[in-house]
Amino acid sequence: MSDQATLPGKTPLTGPPGTRQSVALLALSVPVALAGLLVAPGFVSVLLLSAAGAIGLVGGYLFHADRQRKRETAGAEAALQVIAGHDPAPVFLTGPDGVVAAQNPSAAARFGDRRGQTMVEALAGLLISAPAVVFRTETALTEADRTAETVFTRTGHVRLSAHRVADGALWRLDEVGPAGEWPGEGIGLPMLVAAPNGSVIWINDSMRSLIGQRPRSLAAVFGDQKIVPGARVELKGAEDRVFATIFELRGARGRREIYALPGAGIPAGGIGPERLFDVIPVPALLVDQDGGVQASNAAAQALLLLTPEETGVPLGHLVEGPGRVVRDWVRDILDERVPNRTEVVRALRRQDDCTVRISLGRFNTDGGPQAVAILQDATEVQSLQQQFAQSQKMQAIGELAGGVAHDFNNLLTAITGHCDLLLLRHDPGDQNYADLVQIHQNANRAASLVGQLLAFSRKQAMKPELLDLRDTMAELTHLLNRLVGERITLQLSQDPGLQPIRADRRLLDQVLMNLVVNARDAMPEGGPIVIRTRMARLESGLMKGSATLPAGTYVVIEVSDSGVGIPPDRVGRIFEPFYTTKKVGEGTGLGLSMAYGIVKQSGGYIFAESEVGAGTTFSIYFPAHDWPAESDERPPAARSAAPGGQARQERGDTGVVLLVEDEAPVRAFASRALRLKGFSVVEAENGEEALDILEDADLQVDVFVTDMIMPGKDGPAWVREALQQRPDVGIVFMSGYAQDAYGKFADDIPNAVFLAKPFSLADLSDTVRDQLPA
Repeated sequence: MSDQATLPGKTPLTGPPGTRQSVALLALSVPVALAGLLVAPGFVSVLLLSAAGAIGLVGGYLFHADRQRKRETAGAEAALQVIAGHDPAPVFLTGPDGVVAAQNPSAAARFGDRRGQTMVEALAGLLISAPAVVFRTETALTEADRTAETVFTRTGHVRLSAHRVADGALWRLDEVGPAGEWPGEGIGLPMLVAAPNGSVIWINDSMRSLIGQRPRSLAAVFGDQKIVPGARVELKGAEDRVFATIFELRGARGRREIYALPGAGIPAGGIGPERLFDVIPVPALLVDQDGGVQASNAAAQALLLLTPEETGVPLGHLVEGPGRVVRDWVRDILDERVPNRTEVVRALRRQDDCTVRISLGRFNTDGGPQAVAILQDATEVQSLQQQFAQSQKMQAIGELAGGVAHDFNNLLTAITGHCDLLLLRHDPGDQNYADLVQIHQNANRAASLVGQLLAFSRKQAMKPELLDLRDTMAELTHLLNRLVGERITLQLSQDPGLQPIRADRRLLDQVLMNLVVNARDAMPEGGPIVIRTRMARLESGLMKGSATLPAGTYVVIEVSDSGVGIPPDRVGRIFEPFYTTKKVGEGTGLGLSMAYGIVKQSGGYIFAESEVGAGTTFSIYFPAHDWPAESDERPPAARSAAPGGQARQERGDTGVVLLVEDEAPVRAFASRALRLKGFSVVEAENGEEALDILEDADLQVDVFVTDMIMPGKDGPAWVREALQQRPDVGIVFMSGYAQDAYGKFADDIPNAVFLAKPFSLADLSDTVRDQLPA
């Protein structure tokens, strides 16, 4: 008897070796029994006969169990063939133990023989997290008769459904394809996707509603009717007779995309391309072998600004952008030299920036191959992609700028600090004194540039407060008038009903000064600069440039000039660091990037609108606030200062400082500066070394002075550990980053202040003295 089970239409699949094992045991029992009969009666004879009987009993049980299993498997397979033998989707039948008892031909063709395996093993090569999916499904079946979910695969996603059957379950996998792959998703035109063998892979909701079923093959929809583009056919499966005109596109890997246009009164011989395109609800073109448009529907005409009378116009005159000549692209599709894929192009006749996704489908006619072009307005999607790319770009530049600023601040701390030490040893009349002053002044200028980098990266220290722009702008106007010169007139127009904004007064002044200076430089012949303030209430989101303003109430500041303007191809880059439209030596390219960073860090938005030869307008949107102002606007350092610092300063007392800094030049300057001011200094290179030093219980430390960011344990981490044993020590955190790093990592540490790099000798000594305990 064969020990194999066969699926209809498939090659025999080897079953478990239960029959071979049982037969072997029965055969083994015979010689053992004969040996027991041949030996002399006694203990050995009884032992052999007993062993033979036991072996024969086990073999008989295994034989019976194997036959029972085969009958159950055969019954399960027979039942499954009736239920899903011709189903194009893979179907598995599992028993009460969760093991696959049978599978239909589609499952065998897709996965191979999985009988005897768990569903986790059967689906492991398809699903990304097969154990979790199978567990969820089996758990759901304990509470309901059926369950279904769409799960991700390694190439897309599938619809996994399971039904409880007696003590087991019936599992089915429907191919959905890669997310967003099907061109018929979200459109009202009924369509389906079929494999080259005629099995239906996917249908959209419109087709499912039209025919009232989910067909497994094209024959279930069209019967024996030929699928010819433009032909009128009867669709099967619907309650009423439905006639439709169809057309077909060829997709990747031989996939067939079939669209059906339902309607009555269509001539039995089909309709021509022009009539067909007129009633298709999606933009469509008929393109000939030379790339000329032979027919178009109303939707395509509206999208591409094409008139109905225009025939033969080259597609390349309507769109551009697939990376090559449009005519050659169409020719390659028609000659089947390249696989069809969706391309993103730009509509040439549109005044606005209109992006179109276009897919070509080849079909044969008596005059040779032609193509149907299905179009989709992708302007909004493309705009979102560009916004995301721009935000990622600006974020990356900001992170780079912040890192560069941190490193420069460490260098500048060492330069300005040692310069301070040298100035202490030279009198103003010394011949080197002027040179040292120049070094110090230029180092301060460098520190200012670094501050602009930090502003762009939104990492600089801010002291926000509620501001009334009516007062702020009036006071700032006096300074701006001196900046613009005699040939420029400054005009200020204010809304009397302005609400307050929350911003750093000093930084806001810097933003406005930069914008006014840029406006002045854009008008070499002179002219007016107009500054306006107004309220703006947005009932819904407003899209400006590459950003979307949420609904709400805003205070708007506009700075306008009538200068040379900025070319359109440069407007999108003006907020990037070091990008400037000025001549070499006339600008650093940091002014607008700094303004951008300050506005964004304040929760606002900044936009530029410009026309070459007409001028430029910068608009800043700040969220509006309400009075009264917050009661506590003091900076963190002032709120956190140790209570005895002022008293110690008046008495001139000093103390012991533990200085922790990984940058050797900065540590050398800081230790010398503190010793010059009378402090005792203990140095450590990192947090771990500082904690080792503090293990000495006899060491009295009054103030910790530590860098924020260091290899190993950073400043806040080692300070928290040290405070457990020394809770009364004052703390000074230093950093080349801005104060927001302090608030993020060390806001919970008591008696701590922040000292931004670069700092002077006086800044360091005064801050440390303020932190001395009473």
